[in-house]
Amino acid sequence: MDKLASLLHTTPATAWMVAKLVIVFGGVFSLAAVWTWVERRGAAMIQDRIGPNRAALFGKIKIIGLAQPVADGIKFFFKEDLVPHDANKTLFWLAPFLAFVPALMGFAVIPFGRSFVSGGQTYHMALLDPGNGMGMLYPLAIGGMAVYGVLVAAWSSNNKWSILGGMRASAAMVSYEIGMSLAVVTIFMTAGGYDPSDIITSQGHLPWAWNIVRQPLGFVVFFTCMFAETNRLPFDFAEGESEIVAGFNTEYGSMKFSLLALSEYCHLMTASALIATLYFGGWQVPFVKDPAVMLSVASFLLKMLFFAWVFVWIRWTLPRFRYDQLMHLGWKVMLPLSMANLVFHAWRMSQGH
Repeated sequence: MDKLASLLHTTPATAWMVAKLVIVFGGVFSLAAVWTWVERRGAAMIQDRIGPNRAALFGKIKIIGLAQPVADGIKFFFKEDLVPHDANKTLFWLAPFLAFVPALMGFAVIPFGRSFVSGGQTYHMALLDPGNGMGMLYPLAIGGMAVYGVLVAAWSSNNKWSILGGMRASAAMVSYEIGMSLAVVTIFMTAGGYDPSDIITSQGHLPWAWNIVRQPLGFVVFFTCMFAETNRLPFDFAEGESEIVAGFNTEYGSMKFSLLALSEYCHLMTASALIATLYFGGWQVPFVKDPAVMLSVASFLLKMLFFAWVFVWIRWTLPRFRYDQLMHLGWKVMLPLSMANLVFHAWRMSQGH
């Protein structure tokens, strides 16, 4: 870290912050781009198709997972960028950023590895250090802001199908956010705090002490709600191609459409990281009490990518729910289950368990 600080002509703390910015935002963005390829290959595998297999760098170099996103970027960059005549042009341009930035920023407080000491100074493997006062409330709050990108994109397009998609997204958010929040509040209560580091530490390195074992009902609620949070099948009502053309992004093309698509995958990565942190011990390595720093990073990355793959798996396995089924699931199933989960664990704590 001292070498990096001298290279940047700054202090080690500032150099570490710069390094974390590159690691977190660059890493999430890169994984989101590669996951567009994983999505297509996974869909092809599940549906017994070949999938993308022609993209190569300079016509010869085929690097798995890399050439396809590069080809997509070139294609979108050179596509004609049309703006509807009656659209609100300012908001039409702003909407993709309103969707993309919250999806990317949600990762800021999640520890992606074990803290380490170098030169007498402690370095934390999270963009925002523990004890910042926001904790896990931050990704939940900023994740909910992503719906504004969908709403602004829908309204500014001045298209009836887009507006229907935006209204669907807002109504869906109201129906699942309460149940999801209560599931997370239960974890805050049992961990004794809402800081991600405290939640990871409270779970320990033994898999049977992780929250997936202690709170399986809360996990089912949270995991289900994450599909609605990321606007993915079986809850992709904001798009619903078979019903409302392409919903909120019907009028979008070129790089604006690409940014909206990437925001979904950034949100998917953040959601996978939240699941790993809240229910699967975060960076903890099973049966290893004090793992090496790189081993803890590898453990977290494997858990996150596993759940990112589960999102792909379920998307291409289950059909889309009807819209009234989501309302029923959110209000009459998820909310009572999360409330029962909260009451049960509050009772257990009152009994000294």
